[in-house]
Amino acid sequence: MIETGSDGRIIGFHEKKADAPAIPGDPSRVFASMGNYVFSTRTLLRELHDDASNVDSTHDFGRDILPSLVGRAEMYAYDFQTNRIPGEPPDAAAYWRDVGTIDAYYEANMDLKRVTPELNLYNREWPLRTASYADPPAKFTFDDENRRGQAIDSIISAGCILSGGTVRNSVLCRNVRVHSGALVEDSLILDNCDVGRRSKIRRTILDKNVRIPEDTRIGYDLEHDQRLYHVTESGLVVVEGNRTPVDVATVFV
Repeated sequence: MIETGSDGRIIGFHEKKADAPAIPGDPSRVFASMGNYVFSTRTLLRELHDDASNVDSTHDFGRDILPSLVGRAEMYAYDFQTNRIPGEPPDAAAYWRDVGTIDAYYEANMDLKRVTPELNLYNREWPLRTASYADPPAKFTFDDENRRGQAIDSIISAGCILSGGTVRNSVLCRNVRVHSGALVEDSLILDNCDVGRRSKIRRTILDKNVRIPEDTRIGYDLEHDQRLYHVTESGLVVVEGNRTPVDVATVFV
């Protein structure tokens, strides 16, 4: 927790303290660090060197380095709640998610496909400056009964091919293949995964590079899934990478 003056100057740090000082003018709330720091280069290098030579330090930013700067250097807190993004409604709350659990990570990804997402990837006035790949566009093939490449209420990334498979209420990352008769629902599929023919995947996270064999079912029998995969308390199945096929389904860890 961060204690500030009315001008935003940091005057104290309180780690995991239940009665930490409140926000000036708002006794019902406190400032919590989001872990993002902007330093003058010279100050940062000096403090890192000094901390490295301190045998009593745990060499942690929040526990050692930042508190030691109080009174020695000018430090100010940026109130993220005041952040406003061009192209978004002026009363829109600043977007922040703590994704410290698998379920929270899953929900944050599912948020993106909402009709009006709180984190809008399609805001042309505030583009995300992230990695760019030379992937081809997503492709949907076949239009036969029980063999129709389609996606509903989903995000489909570049390089994906839905070859007669159906994706519903899901997020597919780069270069995912969904083959004929396969069904992916309420799931997060990471890069380079391959979902075999007639397989059914529900409320599942597939790690990168996972290969799901034909006729696999995941997310329909949690008792069975728990013997093969990690299942969260909410019933979300996580299939990790780099394992060979086991039983009817496949485990990848």
